Formats: sequence, C-alpha cells, structure tokens
Amino acid sequence: MVRSRRGADRTEPAMPFARLSAATTPTAHIGLGLAAVGRPGYINLGREDDLPAVRSVEALRARTHELLDAAYAQGVRYFDVARSYGRSEEFLADWLNARPGIDDIVVGSKWGYTYTADWTTDAEQHEVKDHSAATYERQRAETAGLLGERLDLYQIHSVTPDSPALTDKELHAELAEAAAEGLTVGFSTSGPAQADAIRAALAVTVDGAPLFRTVQSTYNVLETSAGPALAEAQDAGLTVIVKEGMANGRLAGGHAPGPVREIAEQAGLGADAVALAFVLRQPWAGVVLSGAATTNQLASNLHAAVVDLDDEQVARLDALAEDPRTYWERRGQLPWH
Repeated sequence: MVRSRRGADRTEPAMPFARLSAATTPTAHIGLGLAAVGRPGYINLGREDDLPAVRSVEALRARTHELLDAAYAQGVRYFDVARSYGRSEEFLADWLNARPGIDDIVVGSKWGYTYTADWTTDAEQHEVKDHSAATYERQRAETAGLLGERLDLYQIHSVTPDSPALTDKELHAELAEAAAEGLTVGFSTSGPAQADAIRAALAVTVDGAPLFRTVQSTYNVLETSAGPALAEAQDAGLTVIVKEGMANGRLAGGHAPGPVREIAEQAGLGADAVALAFVLRQPWAGVVLSGAATTNQLASNLHAAVVDLDDEQVARLDALAEDPRTYWERRGQLPWH
C-alpha cells in the first residue's frame, strides 16, 4: 500500500477520478476549465460580451470564484487549470483555501507552457511552450506552491507527435517518481495529429509500466479525428478528459452551424448544450470540460447532461466534422482578445 497525500491508504496506481465514478449527479462528469477566466486574453469567440469591461486581476478572480461556486453547487467535481492560464491556479487555490471542508473534488493542472502576456490581451506572444525536464521542475514547484496537496493530476500541456516529452527518459523518470508519491500523471494533446500523439504516449513506459494515467484532448462536433485513439486510451485504462467541446465558441449561439441550432431549438436548449451532449455520449468520455466564462453559460452547458440525441440527430452532427488540418488552421487564426 502507498500512503496518499491526503492520508488515506490507496493501491497503485492512484486514480483520483475513481471519486467521480461514485457520484450520482448527472453533472459529475462535466468539469470546469478555467482557461477563459484565468487571464484577460484568450481565443474564445464572444469574450467582449462575456467578461467585465475592466479585466483586472481582482475582477477575474471574483468571476472565477463565482463560477467555481456555481459549478460546485450544481454537481461539478473536476476543475482544470494550467501554468499558462494566467492566474488560474492562484484563483483556484484561493477558492479552495477559503473552503477547507470541500474534499470531494478532483483538481488537475498542466505544465509545459509559460504564460508571457503580462496580463494584457495584445501581447505579441501569450505563452511559450517547452517540454524539457527543467521546465517541469520549475513549474512543478510553482504549482506546488499554490495548490500543494490539493493537486491530484499533473498533465504535460499539448503534446504533439514531435514533442520531446515522448522520448525524454530523464523527464519520464521524474514523472514516474511523482506518480509513485501519489500524483496522477497525464498529458493533453492539440493539433491535427492528436491521434498519433495519443498512441505514442500510450507506448511510453518506465520500468515496464505505462507512465500516463489520463489523456486530455480536443474533441467536438467539428473535430472528431482523435475519437478512435481516445477509445484505445480508455481501453488501456486511462481516464479521458475532453477539452474544447465548444470549439472555442464556434458551436455556441449564433456561431453554431445550422444543424446544431436546429437540434437545440427542438430540445428547447442552447446550441452549447447540444454540442457538449454530442461529446458526453461517447462511451470513452470520462470528463467533458465546460469552458464557461459566465454563470449563465455554465448553467446552459450543464444542460448537456440531460440532452438525449437520437440517431438521426447524431447523424446530422456527424456530418459537420471537418478535416482536422482545416479545423486546426482555423483555430490557429482565432484572435486573442
């Protein structure tokens, strides 16, 4: 047996997401990601309407806490941050420290990008990617200083097939050491070759044992290319977390394609709920992230848990999938604002 960071006995490997499997609320498998509210600039559509006119640190701290309160009250139990999401770790840590009785949640963060925008929306470069062991060591210390033992999951941020994180044995040894101490180790993916990155990561072992226990990937109505690889990951025992289910706002409100809006009208719900319901119905989807920036958006997103898509509706949504290269090219053109 290994003693976990919170003092309870556990067997190897540590899987904090097992706490979600016992949850009875329909929203327990919807998580809240803080990418949109942990910093003033991001690539989601509609931010000019979603955020306060003055995006000060304190204004976004207050907005983040408001969202966390609403999410927890409505059954959300997974919260997702990253070193590069501005002050997201700090905001989440403040919220947790003010609520010491909350111990039924799962907290995940990510390392590998450094936030460089200095709290502006018009920086030339908003984040810098580096998957070296040195960056891991630096950012792990920074994350530990904020979240301490509340951190359950630490993910390599945006692994691609050419990422050195897939072949760096020194880094693998350090991550395996963290896992042996009770931290769950995972990775996220991005780009048109997500499936290749997922399969390469599944092959990474340390002393014959798989290194990674979770994978977080982009999957939505418009970008479904990672689906088969995510099913393989789930079969291999990894918890699958889905990000960008709303395609950075392209599947919300008036931005959504006609079929999404038509199905939403039939259901009497928002296009966002239909888009997230499409993801939730995937049998390998363990946690699906909401990236809401307002409590109204969050409430609408959470309706996804009760949307029941029929075969005809699913077929209409399936037909909207884009070539992954086209999808990621368009995503790369979205402005930070």
